[in-house]
Amino acid sequence: MERNFSNAERAEVLTQALPHIQKYAGKIVVIKYGGNAMVNEAIREQVMQDMVLLRQVGVRVVLVHGGGPEITAMMNALGKEARFIDGLRVTDQETVDIVQMVLAGKINKTLVGLIGAKGGRAIGLSGLDDQLIVARQKDEKLGFVGDIVRVNTQPILDLLDRGYIPVVSTLGVGDKGEVYNINGDTAAACLAGALHAERMILMTDIAGLLRDPSDPGTLIPDITLSDAMDLMASGVISGGMIPKVECCIRAINEGVHRVIIMDGRVPHSILMELLTNEGAGTMVRKEDLP
Repeated sequence: MERNFSNAERAEVLTQALPHIQKYAGKIVVIKYGGNAMVNEAIREQVMQDMVLLRQVGVRVVLVHGGGPEITAMMNALGKEARFIDGLRVTDQETVDIVQMVLAGKINKTLVGLIGAKGGRAIGLSGLDDQLIVARQKDEKLGFVGDIVRVNTQPILDLLDRGYIPVVSTLGVGDKGEVYNINGDTAAACLAGALHAERMILMTDIAGLLRDPSDPGTLIPDITLSDAMDLMASGVISGGMIPKVECCIRAINEGVHRVIIMDGRVPHSILMELLTNEGAGTMVRKEDLP
């Protein structure tokens, strides 16, 4: 049953959020949103609403999105089998065309439209726009999968200065104009580092880093870079979480103050992280930061 809050309770909530709003006002927060965290339409609308709220109180939000499940679904619809090597999608010319169509087209513009419907201002970009993400081939056997060579943050900064939420699809462009499929977490980490973001948030389909992947009660709420590397070496952090944690480490080493891994399926998890004392998910940080 939905609870009815009194006006006094609503006022108290806003009062408690004020110090957090003041902390993040004018700061850049990069949010990586994609994969299975995007599947639920109701939650997706709430996420867009949260971003509009954050922008309204002065947070400079940058949304970076992927869309692996939708790419695979489109490939299946077109009769093309999805293949992966070490978790990376094998991307031939036909596949990269599909990736571009789904990411820079359908998903990007859907998210821009949802933000607009919630009263926000958003403009969609891909890594191809003004050479936002310049890449080179990662491995010949993977085809058009790219490693990031450099990023151009100026288009994002221009949009932020004009009050927009930049919505970035994770494609890269090569020296000859070829299109590359870029890992979404890696793209978010590189952009967040180049922007010297106050926070980078990775929205996933798990609660955060768990000591026991089968037990949500073993969530690690706070972890330093050295502890994270120790847990990877010991095998506590394994499988698909390794590249996510590596992206967190990369982002922090490139200038991001904190990185959060959280469950994007939880309603208003972004607001819980940024505007309350409780936080959400796992915070990854440097040892020397308070």
